Amino acid sequence: MGAAMRRIHAGNALSAFGLGFTVPYLYVYVAQVRGLGAMTAGLVLAVFAVAALVVLPFAGRAIVRRGPLPVLLAALVTAALGALSLGLASSAPAVLLSAVALGAGQAVMQPALATMIVDCSTAETRSRAFATQFFLQNLGLGVGGLIGGHLVDTTSAWSFTLLFAIEAAMFLLLVVVMATVRMPRSPRIEGAPGAVRGSWKQLLGNRAMVQLCVLGFVLFFACYGQFESGLSAYGVEAAGISASALGTALAANTAVIVVAQFAVLRFVERRRRSRVIAAVGLIWAVAWVAAGYAGLGHGSQEMATAAFVSTYALFGLGEAMLSPTVAPLVADLAPMGLAGQYNSAFALVKQLALAVGPAVGGPMGASLHAPYVVTFLLFSLGISVLALRLGRQLTDVQNRPWTAKSRVVARGERPSESVTA
Repeated sequence: MGAAMRRIHAGNALSAFGLGFTVPYLYVYVAQVRGLGAMTAGLVLAVFAVAALVVLPFAGRAIVRRGPLPVLLAALVTAALGALSLGLASSAPAVLLSAVALGAGQAVMQPALATMIVDCSTAETRSRAFATQFFLQNLGLGVGGLIGGHLVDTTSAWSFTLLFAIEAAMFLLLVVVMATVRMPRSPRIEGAPGAVRGSWKQLLGNRAMVQLCVLGFVLFFACYGQFESGLSAYGVEAAGISASALGTALAANTAVIVVAQFAVLRFVERRRRSRVIAAVGLIWAVAWVAAGYAGLGHGSQEMATAAFVSTYALFGLGEAMLSPTVAPLVADLAPMGLAGQYNSAFALVKQLALAVGPAVGGPMGASLHAPYVVTFLLFSLGISVLALRLGRQLTDVQNRPWTAKSRVVARGERPSESVTA
């Protein structure tokens, strides 16, 4: 791991650590501490999604034209200003405007950091790099949320201001760290087309990328889009899960990711990416079967709770398998120099799924218990089908990256030809 990659990973950990301070408490802060009500709090959460959907189509072009580092620094400053102003805001308009800045900054960070990882890695090291990123993100979120939970006081607005100030400080510290990164030129990936002018039309003409975006939407819709909405509502209403048990389930999800990430990496990095994703679909199908037992079975409350916690743990195992698989595949599908645009497009798909997922899953999970489980069980099986179909669109190098040997071209050197094993 070179110096640039070490700083990028440190930046991922810092940004996740800062987000962990505020994300779990945003609704309580707006609705109760500031006294703005549930409707305003819901609008704030919606604003985050809308801001991301607005800026991401432009972020990719900016990364391609300006490079990921300047775009990342601008996003960090924007997010820092949004976080600080959100901690000081006391009226609905001020809160919503602050949420726009914070949401836009956070959304642009994702493809910018992903593109920096692509530029500082090779086809052989990219899976491990993205696995490390995912590990540090979850660790940072968990530690930040744990510390934030001890600092927060719902009777004191000042304690929340402190949390948002810490988040802003993490973003600004990340500006300092990332400003020292010396980025190499983008590596050449065997089998990728030559450099061309980026456009959405050209991206949509890439059948493999379009299929991966469809698959990505289903992945995020069926898993991430249900964590804090449909699945939690289902657990409370159908399975009788207590708030403390729900917290245990979320902790189990994070624990599995943190503990199993690198063990899982050793298992998946020498296997076809399409088959790894297909296996994730099967694992998540088992998770939904466990959820069905928790809410629809006739076991004891202890058994229901154990099954529900197992659901979140199995989701975590699937996430650990996806982190070294999907993001590197997006990079390998991108023509040379266009990784930023492809990362932004995939981030846009993710945001769409995260916006639609709770809207669909929330009401179903709360009231239509059996249809909810069956629907998302079928979505999980659909992931396996879509992944195998995607495999037929991939080149051998894209599906089995260990067969290629490439290296990052250092700044100032002439590009060298990549070699296929």
